[in-house]
Amino acid sequence: MSKRDYYEVLGVPRSATQTEIKKAFRGVARELHPDVNGHDPEAEDKFKEVAEAYEVLSDEDKRQTYDSYGHDGLRSGGFSSQAQGFGSIDDLFSAFFGGGQGFGRRGPAPGADVGTSVEIGLEDVLEGVSREVEFDVVGTCEHCRGNGAEPGTPIRTCERCDGTGELRTVANTAFGQMVRATPCDTCHGDGRVAETPCGECSGLGRRHTSRTFKVDIPAGIETGQRMRISGAGHAGEPGAPSGDLYVEVTVAEKEGMIRDGQDLITVVPLDATKAMLGDRIEVETIDGPEEIEIEPGTQPGAEKVVKGKGLPRVGGSRRRGVHRFVFNVVVPVNLSDEQLKLAGELDETVGEANRQQEESGLFSRMRRAWS
Repeated sequence: MSKRDYYEVLGVPRSATQTEIKKAFRGVARELHPDVNGHDPEAEDKFKEVAEAYEVLSDEDKRQTYDSYGHDGLRSGGFSSQAQGFGSIDDLFSAFFGGGQGFGRRGPAPGADVGTSVEIGLEDVLEGVSREVEFDVVGTCEHCRGNGAEPGTPIRTCERCDGTGELRTVANTAFGQMVRATPCDTCHGDGRVAETPCGECSGLGRRHTSRTFKVDIPAGIETGQRMRISGAGHAGEPGAPSGDLYVEVTVAEKEGMIRDGQDLITVVPLDATKAMLGDRIEVETIDGPEEIEIEPGTQPGAEKVVKGKGLPRVGGSRRRGVHRFVFNVVVPVNLSDEQLKLAGELDETVGEANRQQEESGLFSRMRRAWS
């Protein structure tokens, strides 16, 4: 695959000065850093391309060769980009900019997030509900209050990093000497160490514990939705924030009711005679029993919609959905001789009525055609 023009990569004209090239490189590099552009999986490859362009254009001899002969001239001259040899984008940024320069986070590490789940009933979706959830976390040690020191003993400045929380090393690169900073392996970036480590947590300031938390579940929530409680997760290292708690909700099914977003659906078995004659029947809604009217001549699959008997929308207005009652007309079986005789008489009567209706309709259509 052919390489892009180095000037295009940095976004500078071919007449750019060294100052302009350096400024453009730093600007583009910052845009590609994971702290700013972590959503882009190609950020590392893009930065290597930018670093390679800067490596050439910031060197007057290499730039002159590139201006005269392009990429082929660099290859024939034995040029090999140093940027392609780094294992990760963190190494790249450390080499080009050094540590502690605003790229990435230094110091104590924050706590990790925790996930748990809770189940509620369908009725709880109407108004919302509070539930207690229990989960295990790495929490702040109560014995030392999180500072890692045995109570009553001093905390001194870390001698290894002189209280900076960082260890700095100097590396020789294609751009000269670069300073790289990493968190101190003794104080873990805090800059302080306990003279006498806490006997309960071994100086870590954290320990495993069980925690109970009351969660307010909003009305209208659906299965699979999660709630985030800031700071209720694992404790961070001393001086760093705790992680978050994520609670995933499952809404239990209710017999006889199917949820469809804000709407509820119930299949109602209906005797054939009631479907023909019509009736008023009692059905179960989420608010309790309610009567609905069956129209004469109700067909299989027909629906009766009752407004305002569904569920609210999470985070929205309190306006509720509908409850749809779908009728399943049930044909009777195992009829007695007398019932079969009556059914036969009804069939003849209904058949005659249908024929008359069809003839009437046909006559009407013919009369409209002749007129």
